[in-house]
Amino acid sequence: MNLQQFRFVRETIRRNFNLTEAARTLFTSQPGVSKAIIEFEDELGIKIFERHGKRIKGLTKPGAVVSHVIDRIMREVDNLKKVSDEFARRDEGGLVIGCTHAQARYILPRVIPAFREKFPKVRLSLAEGNPPHLAQMLLHEQADVAIATETLNVTPGLAALPVYSWEHVIVVRPDHPLAELTSSAAKKLTLEQLGRYPIVTYDHAFSGRCTIDEMFAAKGVTPDIVLEAIDADVIKTYVGVGMGIGIIAGMAFDPRRDKGLVGLPAGHLFGTHVTNVAVKAGVFLRDYVYVLLEMLAPNLTRDVVQEAVDNAVRKE
Repeated sequence: MNLQQFRFVRETIRRNFNLTEAARTLFTSQPGVSKAIIEFEDELGIKIFERHGKRIKGLTKPGAVVSHVIDRIMREVDNLKKVSDEFARRDEGGLVIGCTHAQARYILPRVIPAFREKFPKVRLSLAEGNPPHLAQMLLHEQADVAIATETLNVTPGLAALPVYSWEHVIVVRPDHPLAELTSSAAKKLTLEQLGRYPIVTYDHAFSGRCTIDEMFAAKGVTPDIVLEAIDADVIKTYVGVGMGIGIIAGMAFDPRRDKGLVGLPAGHLFGTHVTNVAVKAGVFLRDYVYVLLEMLAPNLTRDVVQEAVDNAVRKE
């Protein structure tokens, strides 16, 4: 057996058992991938994949165990490369940060410039997506770190740590009836009152939308959601043209920047949320990754991060 066979098996699983896609990703031929997998199965004396004719349909029971072992082996092979880079090119390399639009727009701008000043030779890439997609990017090592509120902290194989907490804000036009509320009155707003107005808010995968739905449902209120978006800036735009009131993450509202809107606190309605940063368990982290994590949250020291990674490895 060899590393090439391991790569073929791993990529076939990652590409949803599509050999053509796996071959394209690996820059080889589909027959070559198929032949290598069959030879590997013959060598092991077990079937890794369930087949229907020539098509692969899924993993067998022993195949699931083999897949897990291959993941560990390939992770350590990748770690060897990272260790080499760490000592041979200490301040050089690449860093892919998976993030939602909210993190890319409102949180990372206060971190990235300082990171670039400290590590000018590190190539930075931002890969935006929804939280489940970001979790998969980490698991498939297509991103080095990911930042999101949902999914990351409940995904096996990831070590997730809290970065900051936040609450929702209701945004309205200055001529909206709710804009006349005082700060103390706004904190007494009820879900029943909000349910009287059309609402513009997040898509279900983003920024606490599930909690918004759950809170309305618990009160027996059916909100009139007239528009869903993944981007708070889009939500604010449509609030501004009169489509309804907006419910957005607190970090996305700045009274100085959003002068055409009024923000009302909504933490008493939708609770407090935690945004997490995550890395894949067992992956060797370059020194500059530890620095980035501590820049995101000062309490995320190297020891704290390493302990979280070790705990995640033990749970695998």
